[in-house]
Amino acid sequence: MFNNFNKEQRGQTALETAIILIAFVVVASVFAFTILSAGTASTERGEQAIAAGLEGVQSSMQVKGSILAEGATNEVTNVRFSLQLVAGGEPVNMNDANRVVVIDYRDNTQILTGLNWTATWIVDVDGAAGTADADDLLEEGELVEITVPLAAANLGPNTEFTLEVKPPTGAVLTFARTTPPAIEAVNEF
Repeated sequence: MFNNFNKEQRGQTALETAIILIAFVVVASVFAFTILSAGTASTERGEQAIAAGLEGVQSSMQVKGSILAEGATNEVTNVRFSLQLVAGGEPVNMNDANRVVVIDYRDNTQILTGLNWTATWIVDVDGAAGTADADDLLEEGELVEITVPLAAANLGPNTEFTLEVKPPTGAVLTFARTTPPAIEAVNEF
């Protein structure tokens, strides 16, 4: 009779061990699911932060060609430059009536913000269809000439100055130049 009692005890111990093992597996799988879910959410937030950071750092436009200055009576009156979209950049609204692109000027003695500027389309085509655009968006394959009046800056000879072109998204396009010793009707930087 003692042997029968012992055999039943061994079976009961094995059953208890199996139940405890199953409980550990269930608890471990719940923790693993929680950790994996948190990791996935964290990865998604990280990807969003990287995309937002790249959008803020990458410039959406670049200067194409020379920067020209028009002068009169030994002062710069206008600065002209052409802009194009960088490869893969998002379109930029270049409407000069409702300006979303801001252009600022600074030199050693002054800062002029929100300058008025005008846009003249040099190449304004829809790349897919090859037809003229009806919008004011600077898109891939298009080229716009920007004219910034600087008569108010009293920009004379041998003066270092900086222009900043600030699109609504993307990095600020900055270029610093020095005016020549003698300002002509047309000057190239």
